[in-house]
Amino acid sequence: MQQRTLGSQGLTVSAIGYGSMGLTMAYGPGDEAAGIAALRRAHELGVTFFDTAELYGMGTGANEILVGKALADVRDEVVIATKFGFTFGANGLGLDSTPANIRKVADNSLRYLGVDQIDVFYQHRVDPNVPIEDVAGTVRELIDAGKVKYFGLSEAGPQTIRRAHAVQPVSVLQTEYSLFERDVEQLFPVLDELGIGFVAYSPLGRGFITGTAKPAGQYDATDMRNNDPRWQPGNYEKNLDAVNRLTTLAAGKGITVSQLALAWLLAQGEHIVPIPGTRSADRMQENAHAADVTLTETDLAAIHEILPTGGFGARYAEGHLPTWN
Repeated sequence: MQQRTLGSQGLTVSAIGYGSMGLTMAYGPGDEAAGIAALRRAHELGVTFFDTAELYGMGTGANEILVGKALADVRDEVVIATKFGFTFGANGLGLDSTPANIRKVADNSLRYLGVDQIDVFYQHRVDPNVPIEDVAGTVRELIDAGKVKYFGLSEAGPQTIRRAHAVQPVSVLQTEYSLFERDVEQLFPVLDELGIGFVAYSPLGRGFITGTAKPAGQYDATDMRNNDPRWQPGNYEKNLDAVNRLTTLAAGKGITVSQLALAWLLAQGEHIVPIPGTRSADRMQENAHAADVTLTETDLAAIHEILPTGGFGARYAEGHLPTWN
C-alpha cells in the first residue's frame, strides 16, 4: 500500500489506516476474536496506522489491550496512536488534560498496549480549563523522555492548533471528515501553513456510506446511530438517496461505495489519511483496496453534484457538537 507523510516531523503511515473505536464501543456489543482478526487482516493488507484511545475502553484499557494484543507480533512494523483527555465518573464523561492526568494516561497506555513508546499521542478533546500550552508542554516532556514520538490534536480549532504548535510541533490533527461532513476543510489552510497532517475519522459517515444503513431504532440499543441526527426521519431518506446515487456511480467504476468514499478523501490532499473502522476482516480488505482507486475529474464532479456540501443532518445530537477554538 502507498505511504503518506503526516506533518513535518517525519510521521509516515499507510494511506488507509484503521480506527478501532467500534471494536469496544458505540456500535453495539463487540467480539474480541473478530476484532483481532480484523486488526491482523489490516496489517496483512499493508495497513500500518492503527488508532485507539483511553476513551474507547472507558478508562479500563480494554480497547488498547485488544489493539496491543492483536499487533504484538508486528509492533515494529506499525504506528499506534492513542489519546488522552477524558475522565470517567458516576456522572459520566468529563474533560481532564491536566499535566498529571496526561502523564498518568501515558503510563497506562504504554502498559495496556504493551509497548515502550506511544507513536502518536493525541489530546482527544480540547479542555477549556487547561491552557493548551500546558498540554503541549507536557507532551513535549513525554517526547523528551522517549515515551511518546509524535504529538496530535483532535477536534481543535485554529487558535488552539497555533498555540500548541508554538510549544511542541503538532504532527497531525484528527477530526471527522467524509462525504457527509465537510466543516473541517476550513482548517486545511492552517494545517498546510504549519506543516500538519490530517487524519479523517468516521470517513464512511459512521457506516452510512457503506450501503448497509438502517433507520434509527433498528440497531442494538447501545448503538449511537439510534440517536444520530443523520439517521432520523427526514434526514435518513435524503442521505439514503445520496448513498444510492453514489453506489450507482461506484458500480460504474467497478468499485463499492465505501471505496469511492475513501478514494474521494484521499483525493482531497496528500496530507490526508482516513481511518475507517470495521469488525469484519472482509470489510477491511474492501477498505484497504480503496487506496488503489484513482478518481478522475469527471468522477469528482459527479460526486460533488450528488453531495455538494455534505450529508443531511448535524453530525451530533444537539449539545454534543465539539466547539473549535
